[in-house]
Amino acid sequence: MMRNSSAILVMLILLIGFTSCKNKEKKDNQAVQKEVKTEVAKVAVPQNIEVVKSKPEDVKVPEGMVWIDGATFMQGAVDQDKMAMDHEKPAHNVAVDGFFMDVTEVTNSQFKKFVDETGYVTVAERAIDWEEMKKQLPEGTPKPHDSIMQPGSLTFKKAKSSVPNLYDFSQWWSWTIGANWRHPNGPKSSIKGKDDYPVVHIAYEDALAYCEWAGRRLPTEAEWELAARGEEENAIYFWGNDASGLEKKANTWEGEFPVTNTKTDGYEDRAPVKSYPPNNKGLYDMAGNVWEWTGDWYNTNFYNEMLSTNAVTKNPQGATAPFNERDPYAKEKIMKGGSFLCNASYCASYRISARMATSLDSSLEHLGFRTVASVEMAKKEKD
Repeated sequence: MMRNSSAILVMLILLIGFTSCKNKEKKDNQAVQKEVKTEVAKVAVPQNIEVVKSKPEDVKVPEGMVWIDGATFMQGAVDQDKMAMDHEKPAHNVAVDGFFMDVTEVTNSQFKKFVDETGYVTVAERAIDWEEMKKQLPEGTPKPHDSIMQPGSLTFKKAKSSVPNLYDFSQWWSWTIGANWRHPNGPKSSIKGKDDYPVVHIAYEDALAYCEWAGRRLPTEAEWELAARGEEENAIYFWGNDASGLEKKANTWEGEFPVTNTKTDGYEDRAPVKSYPPNNKGLYDMAGNVWEWTGDWYNTNFYNEMLSTNAVTKNPQGATAPFNERDPYAKEKIMKGGSFLCNASYCASYRISARMATSLDSSLEHLGFRTVASVEMAKKEKD
């Protein structure tokens, strides 16, 4: 038992920035300077700035996508959001040109077509490279036993009784050999009959490979938030500020996390895409179901630096380098949208501004993605 537990923790340490949805108490870490300065990847522009708002008439909407009008808006937590975490603040002005976005998360069927045509093998299906993995771990971290170091991914497991310490995410995550996008709950599970479910166990590299094949890209965090917000300019959720009736709006965890899921929303874990109403832009699952990758580095200083410029930032691409003051070894990207594991007592990450960080090679059973296309990309689409 001890050997197995320590091996799981070694795997889980890569996920320390995002699987715990609650704010962690800050710990002293002399190896980390809290005032690390990061160049802001932005273009400083006047406050009143022009963006590409409407879809050009000569550009066709790609199949399975919708047009998102460009706009200037406040990115980050709104004032009335009492659940907002520190890393969702301060809100800051950004301007984003219009773009196309997938109506749903990429599905098993869509990802299978990509794999069938390219022969691509996901990170979760490949042999584990310990030499590469240990670069992201504290020096001296022992190598897990070879019986553990086999292709796999992280799967969720319910706790048998109440969990007093929700900071200890190892109580509900398990390193599962044989778990991958084809076997989302472990080697004995299957995606047969689940073509319209969101594909999961997708590492960042996997998402990029799919995007290259599809002629798309991952959204920036600002693009994702603009799309999720839709016409709800100052709302907490994509439907407004009222969390009542959540089970009819999103796939989340009802009951005591991580012990009992009452399945009031109809699902224990992932749900087929389009199982819940879309936002007012026609986008499904912008809250709950599975987390979604963005292209932005996770940097705990970035929002403060954005605000300090006293200017609107046009088409922000995120920080130019990652930085997480809780984990100096981490190289993490931002994911958005929450998942079927989000619960009001734990994280409520079905809120628009919610954001979490995950390492590039991480894959989990509640992490997928959707793609976007610029006007230029859409022009290259084949008829």
